[in-house]
Amino acid sequence: MTEKNECREDTLPLPPEVEEALCRCGGIAGLTGRLPGDDVLERESALHRALADPLRLKILAMLAVQPLCVCVIKAVLGIADSKLSYHLSVLKKAGLIIGEAQGNWIIYRLTTEGEAWARRFMGNAGR
Repeated sequence: MTEKNECREDTLPLPPEVEEALCRCGGIAGLTGRLPGDDVLERESALHRALADPLRLKILAMLAVQPLCVCVIKAVLGIADSKLSYHLSVLKKAGLIIGEAQGNWIIYRLTTEGEAWARRFMGNAGR
């Protein structure tokens, strides 16, 4: 009983099973210590936002097939330059793609993280 009182959360009315489990992990402080850091959560949140748009998913799927220039991506999607630029920017900020200048063109390709995502996505796309 003494152990339960030491980690009891007096400020929160908790169901007994939640209180016992919380006590086993070290109370609120122990639970908080097991959470990912804010930087990890921000990175994951940006990744999920980037993946939340069908056009961006289509861009990633195209780049999973091969690296492409903007003109090919635009021809497939049929969208305005400004809209394509925005979507490419979101994917770059999320670390899923990279653009490399080759003469007058910028060739976009998946990053290592983008390739890992594409393997999972393309594997599930046929189901």
